[in-house]
Amino acid sequence: MSAKPIAMRDALLRRIHDAMATDKSIFFVSADFGSPVLDRIRADFPERFVNVGIAEQNLINVSAGLALEGYTVFAYAIAPFITMRCFEQIRVSLALLSTVRPMNLNLIGVGAGYSYVVSGPTHQCYEDITLMRALPNFQVLSPADHVAAAALFDQCVGVLGPKYLRLDAQVLAAIYADGIAPNLKDGFNVHRRESGICLVATGYMLHTAFIVADRLSRLGLEIGVIDLFDLARFSAEKLRTELMRYQTVVSMEEGFAGRGGVDALLGDFIRRTALDVKLIGIGVEGGYRFDLGTRAELHEQVGIGPDVITQRLLDLSNGRGKAASGARR
Repeated sequence: MSAKPIAMRDALLRRIHDAMATDKSIFFVSADFGSPVLDRIRADFPERFVNVGIAEQNLINVSAGLALEGYTVFAYAIAPFITMRCFEQIRVSLALLSTVRPMNLNLIGVGAGYSYVVSGPTHQCYEDITLMRALPNFQVLSPADHVAAAALFDQCVGVLGPKYLRLDAQVLAAIYADGIAPNLKDGFNVHRRESGICLVATGYMLHTAFIVADRLSRLGLEIGVIDLFDLARFSAEKLRTELMRYQTVVSMEEGFAGRGGVDALLGDFIRRTALDVKLIGIGVEGGYRFDLGTRAELHEQVGIGPDVITQRLLDLSNGRGKAASGARR
């Protein structure tokens, strides 16, 4: 049975709140960003909660200091601000320092992709996957619903090192059922296993992948769907086994196409593992836009909506598809 949808951040914060009652090593740091669940954390554990204000650079350095003292730290802010505003601090105080000093620090960025749709490109976040993947020892986690977001708490507390969790700001339909967590060990879940074409999606785009797969199924074209939620430490061996059954792999991300995101991740993976597949990268086409509209409308305009993707895959299956972002070898 599917879970009743709630915000990703609330699902994760509930796990953190419950754990803080028994685990005195968990510390929470916020950059003046709240939620009702966060209010309970602040009220119940004031000695392990700090609001640094609108100061994300300070957020990173304070959190790094706490992590060096042995705390498991959760640092919380809006996605573009916790990644781009303080990237130097992340690189020096977390990525570099964690190579010589053990630390467990988890950055929670809320507002991945277009989820702050009415706020425009200053608050939207199309670059975070590229930026955080550039740091070689960062784990990048991109859940597709609140069940997966809550389950990733276990990864946060159980694995040392710096991590970035990119959460959607909107309440999304539940994909995973209550009590059925995503496969944390492998870093991905296979939702549909077919042949020919496979959609490998992350975050919000998994919802789009299901819409596209359902539409194509009604037209007689069955395609595979994989949720790749760990963008750094997935099981390469198992993912290769899944992808080798296909002729074409399609990456789907709510980030800029051809700019080092999931398309680059899979392109490198295909090359390194000598997979004989063609790669097509689907991501945001063009540059920054200031158009107003719903998320669905904006997605169609930038090339990642269900309509445009469905047509693109139909053209591909009929031999009319445009050049892919990777060549079949």
